[in-house]
Amino acid sequence: MPDTLQNIASEIVVCRLCKLSEGRKNAVPGEGDEHARLMIIGEAPGKYEDLQGRPFVGMSGKFLNKCLETVGISRQDAFVTNAVKCRPPSNRKPLEQEIAACRPYLISQIAAIKPKLLLTLGTSACNALGIKYTHLSDVRGKIIDMALGATKVRCFVTFHPSFPMRFPSKREAFLKDLSNVKNLMTTLQ
Repeated sequence: MPDTLQNIASEIVVCRLCKLSEGRKNAVPGEGDEHARLMIIGEAPGKYEDLQGRPFVGMSGKFLNKCLETVGISRQDAFVTNAVKCRPPSNRKPLEQEIAACRPYLISQIAAIKPKLLLTLGTSACNALGIKYTHLSDVRGKIIDMALGATKVRCFVTFHPSFPMRFPSKREAFLKDLSNVKNLMTTLQ
C-alpha cells in the first residue's frame, strides 16, 4: 500500500536522519491539497516555519502568496513543501547531505500526491530533484520532464521568492514565470 501524506508527515516529525533535527522546534512536512495538480517545492523552513510547523508563513511566504494570487493561482489548491523539512541554522542554504536525507520524504510525497506539475523554487529544490544545471538561469523558466521512481512528472523551475523580494528588478520575471505556470496548468490533464 502506498504511503499517505499523513504517514509521511508522521515520519518527518520524528526524523533524526541529519543534524538539522537537533535544532528544530518543529519539522515542516508541508500542507495543502492531497490531490493537488500543482506541488510547490521551496528550499527549507525559516524561523516562522520552524515555530509554526507550516511552510512559507514568513516574509517569503507572504510574498509568494501575493504573487500566486496576482497570477490567479490559489495556494489552497496546491501542496506546498520544501526540499528540506527542518530549519538550517541561521537560515543558511541546506547542505548536500541534508537535502539527501530529506529526498526520500519529498519523493514519497510526490508519489502520494501525483501532481501534474512541480513548481521548484530555487536551487535547493532543483538539487533535491536531481535537476542538473550550472546556474539556475540555465533551467529557470523551463519545463523539465522527469521520472522520480515510478512517478512521471513535469517540473517548472523559477527563483525562490526571497530572491525577487531582495532584488525588485527580478519581480517581473518571477511573476511571468508564475503566470506561465498558471497557463501550463490549464493545458495539463
